[in-house]
Amino acid sequence: MQTFNLILLAIFAVAIIFGSHWLGQQAYNWLPTPATAEADYVGHLFSFLVTLGSFVFLGVFGMLIYSILFYRVGNRDTSDAPPIRGNLKIEATWTLIPFILVVWIASYSFSIYQRMSLLGSLPSVHLHPLEAPAHAQSSPTDGQPEEKIEVVAKQWSWTFRYLDRNVISHELHLPIDRRAHLLLQSEDVLHGFYVPNFRIKQDIVPNRTIDFRFNPNRVGKYTLYDSQFSGTYFAVNTANVYVDTPEAYQQWLAGAAARPILPPAPANVEHNQPPAIPLRSNWPTIQPRNFP
Repeated sequence: MQTFNLILLAIFAVAIIFGSHWLGQQAYNWLPTPATAEADYVGHLFSFLVTLGSFVFLGVFGMLIYSILFYRVGNRDTSDAPPIRGNLKIEATWTLIPFILVVWIASYSFSIYQRMSLLGSLPSVHLHPLEAPAHAQSSPTDGQPEEKIEVVAKQWSWTFRYLDRNVISHELHLPIDRRAHLLLQSEDVLHGFYVPNFRIKQDIVPNRTIDFRFNPNRVGKYTLYDSQFSGTYFAVNTANVYVDTPEAYQQWLAGAAARPILPPAPANVEHNQPPAIPLRSNWPTIQPRNFP
């Protein structure tokens, strides 16, 4: 019986390891399609956390099921359990293991944060969740300077000023494989710059200019959300984000300089279509601005 239990335990341990690894690999598909170099690192970290969390969950849940199946009390057993008052080895084990896991997670997260802070577009490789990310360091693509854009958030719109191009827009265009440098500002309250496909987020604090850098690497159309509760219409305070090829980016700049783009007004639509049952929170509300 003892040999059978050991074999069963070994099979269970192998199944947990492979199951956790499989879930960690599937975690890459649970996130939006990555569109920046930094998004790959966040994906590696998320996969690592899913793998580790799955191993802990499956291990604890599996041992619970194992104990219920093989160590449950008999129908006619009315005796008391052994009077155990303490076990130093078990207490040390369940203290040491979580400590090691927390240190492991913290060190791995910090290494990812450091790698994301490197300048230039860095090529990355898809890794298994238990491996450290590997990089080939490189300079910015083609030696091009950063694209510097001033981003102004307010209730209820986003404004993007291309400082070197004399262009003001209400949709954000970025050239692919060129490091973007955003100068984030708020005219009123706390806002948040968040594009899910970029997998990076930055709070925008009033009366401050916050430098925010990243490397777009996938052409497409994305959505910028206000990730902070900035007031009544924060959920519709969005903007379109485009990652363009160099040619399309230059073409857009030329067109935007000639004909300024009016901002969308989702807050106006929301305000003009109140809910059937009004919610009276007694909070002050900033009325949406009517654009010409």
